Parts: sequence; structure tokens; C-alpha cells
Amino acid sequence: MEQSDAFWNVTAEGAEPSQSLKSDLRCDVAVVGGGFTGLRAALMLAEAGTDVAVFEAQEVANGASGRSGGQVNPMLPVARPDDLRAAVGPRFFDSLAETALKSADDLFDLVEKYQIKCEARQKGWLRADHCDAAREVAQENAKLWNRLGAEFEFVGRDEVKRLTGAHGYSSGTVSPRGGAVQPLALTRGLARVAKGAGAAIYDHSPVTALRQQEGRWVLTVNGHQVDAEKVIVATNGYTDMLVPGLKRSVLPLTSIQIATEPLDEDRLGPLCPEGHTISDTRRLIMYCRREPGGQFIYGGMGYRTPTGGVGGFQWLLKDAPRIFPGLKGVKWTYKWGGTVALTPDRVPHLHEPQPGLIAGLGYNGRGVAMSLVMGREMARRTLGVSLDDLPFPTAPITPYRFRDPQVLGAGIAMSYWRYLDQREASYE
Repeated sequence: MEQSDAFWNVTAEGAEPSQSLKSDLRCDVAVVGGGFTGLRAALMLAEAGTDVAVFEAQEVANGASGRSGGQVNPMLPVARPDDLRAAVGPRFFDSLAETALKSADDLFDLVEKYQIKCEARQKGWLRADHCDAAREVAQENAKLWNRLGAEFEFVGRDEVKRLTGAHGYSSGTVSPRGGAVQPLALTRGLARVAKGAGAAIYDHSPVTALRQQEGRWVLTVNGHQVDAEKVIVATNGYTDMLVPGLKRSVLPLTSIQIATEPLDEDRLGPLCPEGHTISDTRRLIMYCRREPGGQFIYGGMGYRTPTGGVGGFQWLLKDAPRIFPGLKGVKWTYKWGGTVALTPDRVPHLHEPQPGLIAGLGYNGRGVAMSLVMGREMARRTLGVSLDDLPFPTAPITPYRFRDPQVLGAGIAMSYWRYLDQREASYE
């Protein structure tokens, strides 16, 4: 398999000409991070007449926003409503549950409103059950979410096979609101719209220091000083030490994908024929989809090696034809990955450690939809909305317990989880 960058570079429109910061700057709001979260915040702020500037350390969409699986799943990865209630408390439970369940609709409405060309399609998301025990748990939990308006539908073995082309799944749950986007194209599209609304976007402009001075914030960017009234930190899995404790509040995991060249109809035809995006209930989930250009994308969890590389691709190459026998012998041309951030309670975290400084992160693998929600809500807060009127509670920044051993032992843990998954599953 050829080593390459993300497949998304093949089908996304080119990025607009970029600029890096080359002089001191004064603005109302400085946004740190040029991904989904930061750009959504910048767009809303610019439309409200705020002088906003976005600072991205690399290129816009260089992080997980441009390297994700592009699946739009309208659901937080908490198993039951009671888990969400325990995480955020009764005050925010209803608002966050409603916000999460509407997140996919909100994303597709945003794409339609601004006519962003990102191959958006809302064809549904199917979560396949890898064993009978998983089916029982999944259906019980889905019924609880349906009471809150989730609209999940249950399908049996034959229908799962028809809708996916996958073998070995006993049943599944369909969310009609789910779908897919071309994530790099969506991020670049958001950048174009935000710039058109008046936001300034600077790439190759890392923020290396942040301090308060006389009631305002001073950021050091490329050796220059940025003076801002307020700061939004939108760095998620790529968070560094800019805000004390923020990096250690989440567990970084590596999401990886592989993709084929366009397949002929004999191979591609039975795979996701109605356009559903797919994931499953294994501990080491897979997620996949077919692309408008005839390519097939298959993803899962990888890990960082001690030398800084990424492991896990060999497992995807074995797993894909086991789940989809029609993929045996295909050439997987592309492989890539990005860093996602997990929180202990599997709910995004909103922090306001000091007045005028706000940070949101921890999308737990559901970042395509929820990061846009977080960006919108941080913009609202910056514009003066009360904390009580946001769907997320604010919380102090606390360290993720046993973070370092989990990062170092990710490869070993994944091997064990894979063993458990294989014991439970039965592939035809």
C-alpha cells in the first residue's frame, strides 16, 4: 500500500491563498485553532460584527477536522440518557440531549445555508451489532433515547446485510438523521465563508504564549503581539500547554482510515447501496462508507508508536475484507489518521478558566457534528450569552486520570480488546 496523505486531498477543492501573521495585531476576539470549532466560532462572530482573527499553527484543517472519517453522527457516545444526566447534571441534561440529537440536522442546514461544496449527504447512519449481547444492550439504550426524540429504527440481520454488504452482524440500529461530509472540503468551505463575513484567518501562525495585561489578552504569534479582548481556544486533540492543564484534561487517541481507488460496480454495488454510513458495536469499532466517486473508506482506532509513528493500519487491511468479503484483493491506496480527544465522561467539556478566556474540547469521536455545536456556543458566550443559557455546563479543568499509562499502553490494550471482539463476533 502506498504511503500517502489523507484521501480527502484528492477530492476537496483547493484551499484559498493563505497568510501568516507578520506584524502586531489588535482585535476583539482571537481564536486559537483553524478547524471545525474555531472556524464555526469565527463565522458567527464575524457575522455579528466582531473583529475576529483565527490563528492556526499549520494549515487550516491540518488537524482532525481535515483528517476525520467525515461521519455525521447525531449522538453523543454515552450509552444511556442517565449517563448523560450524571455527567452534566439535571440543569443541562435536557438542553444538551436535544442539542446533540439535533447536531446532524444543524450541520446539514449550515452547509445548505452557505452552499458549502463538501459532498454532504444525509442518508442515515447504521450502527451494526457484532453479537447478540451487543444487540440487546444497543436496542435497550436506543429505546431510552427514542423517548427523547432520537428516532432510532431497528433492523435485523438480513436488512443489515442488504443495507451494508457486511457479513456477520446480527442486527443494527439506524439513525435517519446521520450522514456524511467530505471533511476537508467542509473545513475549507467554512474558512471561505468566515473570511467572506470579515474574519481574518492566519495559518502557519502558532500561538506560543498567552497572558493577561490590563484587562485584555496578549498572544504571542510568530514573534508578534496580538492584543485581544477575548480568546477562544479550539484545539481539541491537538491542545498543547497554552492553557495550563488543558492538554492533560483529555486522552488523545488516534483515528485511522484507509481508502481504495474507485471500484468497479461489481465490487462497489453491494456496499452501502443506499448511502448509509456504518459503524459497529465492537470495542475497537470500525466505521466505513462509500464515496460519490466510487471509492470505499474503512476506518478504526490506531495508536501512536514509541517512535512517533502510527500503528494499526495492518489490522484495518485484515479486518475490511473479513467484514466485507467483496473487498478481498482490492488495492488500498491511501492511509491517514488524526488525533481525537476523549473526556472521562464522554461528553464535550466547556471551560472558562478566566474571564474572557474560553475553551471547548473533547468530542470523543463525534467531532464532525459536535465541534460545530461547540464553536457556535463558544461564539454565543463570547457575544455575551449567559453561561446558564448554553447547552454545555462549564467545569474546572481537571486531569484525565491515568492518562500517561493509557497513552503508552494503547497498542497493548487494543490487542486485548481485539481478542475480546473476535471471541464474541461470528463472521460468515
